[in-house]
Order: sequence, then C-alpha cells, then structure tokens
Amino acid sequence: MNQTFTLKEKTKQIFIMIIPILITQLGMFSMVFFNTIMSGKYNSADLAAVAIGSSIWSPIFTGISGILLAVSPIAAQRFGEKRSSEVASVVRHGLYLSFLIAVAIIVLGIFFLDPLLGKMNLPIEVHETAFDYLVGLSFGILPLFVFNVLRSFIYALGKTSIVMYILLLSLPFNFFLNYVLIFGNWGFPELGGAGAGYATSFTYWVITGMTIFIVKKQEPFSSFSVFENLKQFSWQECKEILKIGVPMGLSTFFETSMFAVVTILLSKFNVTTIAAYQSALNIVSFLYMIPISISMAQTVLVGYEVGARRYKDAKTYSWLGIYLAILIAIITGVFVVLFRYQVAGFYSNELEVINLTAHFLIFALFFQISDAIQVTAQAALRGYKDVNLAFIMTLIAYWLICLPLGYGLANFTDLGATGYWLGLTAGLLAAGIALSWRLIYIQKSKFIDTQNLKAV
Repeated sequence: MNQTFTLKEKTKQIFIMIIPILITQLGMFSMVFFNTIMSGKYNSADLAAVAIGSSIWSPIFTGISGILLAVSPIAAQRFGEKRSSEVASVVRHGLYLSFLIAVAIIVLGIFFLDPLLGKMNLPIEVHETAFDYLVGLSFGILPLFVFNVLRSFIYALGKTSIVMYILLLSLPFNFFLNYVLIFGNWGFPELGGAGAGYATSFTYWVITGMTIFIVKKQEPFSSFSVFENLKQFSWQECKEILKIGVPMGLSTFFETSMFAVVTILLSKFNVTTIAAYQSALNIVSFLYMIPISISMAQTVLVGYEVGARRYKDAKTYSWLGIYLAILIAIITGVFVVLFRYQVAGFYSNELEVINLTAHFLIFALFFQISDAIQVTAQAALRGYKDVNLAFIMTLIAYWLICLPLGYGLANFTDLGATGYWLGLTAGLLAAGIALSWRLIYIQKSKFIDTQNLKAV
C-alpha cells in the first residue's frame, strides 16, 4: 500500500484492493453453497438441517468476525504512522482474543445448543442432523477466528491478493471433503448433512495453516514478527481492539439478525411467498458482496491515511468508496430489474414463485443503493475509529425503523410481504443518511487537514 497523489491513482489503488477481497468473499460464499447444495442432494431433511444450522451460526460468526476485524483499521493506522512494532502487538492481541472468544462460544454451545434446537420443535431427524452439523462446525471455530485476525493484518498492509489465493486453493479441498463426508465415498464415513460441518472445519484448518505459513515466511509480513513475544500479554491492547470491535461486531450482528427476524415473520405467509422472498434475498445478498468488499478496502485505506495524518486523502478515499458503491449498486440493480424473470428462473421452476420473486426484485434497485450507502459510510467511519455513535445509528435504523415499518406495512396494509422490502429499504436509507452526516461531521471537526492549512 503506497501513498497516492491523484484521483486516478486512488481509484486504481482501491480497485487493486477490492477485486481480491471480492473474490475472497465469493470463495467464502462458495463454501456455504457447497454445504447447502450437496446436503440437498443427499436428502431434503439434511438440507433443512444444514439451513437451520447455518441460520444459527451465521449471526454469531458475522458478529464475532466484526469484533476481530477491528484489527484491520487499528493496524492500518499504526502502519500509516510507521509504528511497525505496534502493528505486530495489535495482531498478537487479536490472536489472544480469537482464542478466548472461540473457547467461550464452544462452552456456550455445550450448554445451550441442544435446548435451543429443542425449542424450535423440529422433526427428530432434522434436529439431530442440525446438532451434528454445528458440532462438526465447532471444530473449525478457533482456526476460523485466527484466520480472520491474520486476514485483517494482511489487509491492513494492502496485500489483499494473498488471501484470495489462499481461498481459491482451499475450495477444491472443501468440495472434495463435502463429497466424501456427506455421501461416504472413497471409504470415508457417510455423515450426511453433518459431514458438511466437518468438511468446513477441516477446510478452515487448512486455510489457517497456509495463512500462518505465509505470515511467518513471506515479506513484508515476516518482518513484523507477529508470532514472536507471544507471552507479552496486555489487557490494554485487548481493550483497544474490543473498544473498536464490539460496536462493529454488534452492528453486524443486529443487521444479520434483523434479516433472520424478517424471515421468521414471513412464516405466516404461504409457501410461495416464503420461497420467493428467500430467492430474492439470496440474489440481493450475493450482490451485497460487492459493496461489502469496497467497504473492507475503504476501512484500510482511510485508516492508513489517517495514521499518516493525510486527512485530505482519507476524506477522498471515504467518498470515493461511497460513490463507487452507489454506482455499482445502480448498474447491478438495473440489470437485475431488467432481467428479473430470467434471474428468478434460476431459483424455481414454478411460475407463481418466479413471478413473485420478479416482483420483489423490482425493489432490489432501491434496496441495493440504500445498503451501499450505509455500509460504505460506516466503513469510512471505522477507518477513523469512530464506531460508537455509528453503532447506535444503525441499531435505531435496523430495529426501530426497518422492522416496525416493514411489519406495519406488511400486516396493516394491502402490500403484504412487499411491505418488508419497503421497510428494509427505508431503514437502510435512514442509516446511510445518518452515517454520511456523521462522516461529514468527523471530517470537518476532528480531522482537519493541517497540511492544507499550512499551505494557506
């Protein structure tokens, strides 16, 4: 990652970072895709079990990942300040936290997982497979969290392509393990849907192993000596990560859980409506990987420039990321709207489901634009390490605007399930406006470009 001087150089820099991050996100998505598709090929009960297990795990994973990804803006600022020894310390304490959090989640799972599944009143075979799937997945929690910390470190140095190559190399391994463990091929045990959990865990160990090797052996990572002085523990360092990471993680958790609640609320509608909503949401979620990739690059670049006290460059990267996300959201949104029937056809052969999915996708354009604004504005604020008020803003937007408005429109008007789409869009737009206002305030009041003032 280098200092840039022109808008063209900054645009090139952000794209150099975005493309590998996007491919990495697609790689992570592919693992879930393999789990779901191959479990469905085994039988429908195992497909349902994997889907339920994933819905329980997803909010936890995204929330905890949000905490650990705080290593990225903190390390980026230290890197910009040319305080290399402190970068290594931040990463080490991120590793300590990843271990402590992994142990805590496993212990909580031992006591609460089975009762939680029991309250869902699932068929016995679905209950057992979902439990076994999550048990299998639990063996990969520690390496997954360690990987997220090391990934944040690698991103903080601007070397995003490294993680992309690691993920791409791991995908064939993940596919192979799903194939043999779900179906019991080549002498492996036939575990059904539970095999998808074990396959994912083993893959996480492989990914983490490769990442540790690269961080230890390859420049520029090896020069930071991340794995040395591991006995030097400081609660103060952990507190700094948690101070930034907890609001980040909670914000991500509440966003993810909001969509889960909407899915539950939609259960009162008929099967066609539920299938159409899930299909449309899956399409939107897939496209969401583009603005989320922009946001991850944006946090690092803004943090790096803030650390170097180049506040004008940090401001440029902030708004460049937002404008780029909006532009791509418009392009992909228009494409989805124009070809909504063809896109919906990938998810179902039933005409009624296709038509309703296509209807929901009309709202995808506005939904994507609103989502693009809020996620990139929030990412820019994270680069400034301004997260507490941003968390409160998103919490209000998600739970006091999105859900109540969506519920009211869906249940007390003739809009039906469409009301949830309008509620979600309005809430996300409110979050985007509030976060953008906060970003303007931060840039004007707290991060004034002293270099420009001296020039004047």
